[in-house]
Amino acid sequence: MLNKEDEKLLALLQRDGRASISDLARALSLSRATVQSRLQKLQDNGVIKGFTLELGESYLANLVAAHVSIKVKQKLTAKTNSELRQMPQISALYAISGEYDLIAIVQAQSTEQLSHLLDDIGNLDGVERTTSSVILETKFKRHSS
Repeated sequence: MLNKEDEKLLALLQRDGRASISDLARALSLSRATVQSRLQKLQDNGVIKGFTLELGESYLANLVAAHVSIKVKQKLTAKTNSELRQMPQISALYAISGEYDLIAIVQAQSTEQLSHLLDDIGNLDGVERTTSSVILETKFKRHSS
């Protein structure tokens, strides 16, 4: 169960995950030791899973992104998922219903790199076929917070 100070701490971290303990303590009118203790407790309890990097729009604008629908042989699903997880260009993998089993969100630095990545995905043991849609433009994107 979170108290109000924990909720405020989480809100501050969601705005700036790189905020220092001192800055957080100052914003919450708490001691550094108290903030450090609360952070550790939130991590220990699984409320905070980790701290991540959010890439800037100037970098993301230069990437080529695509949705890759993947049909997988059912007996090899776990192995295929594991191999897909190892590909750093795949930012998300979703299990879906319908003709295909998975959708991978991929990002590459060029169309040439994207082509090689699509070949790598298609050549994985267990992948029956893929269909790709290159993202031409993002009209809007909602961020969770």
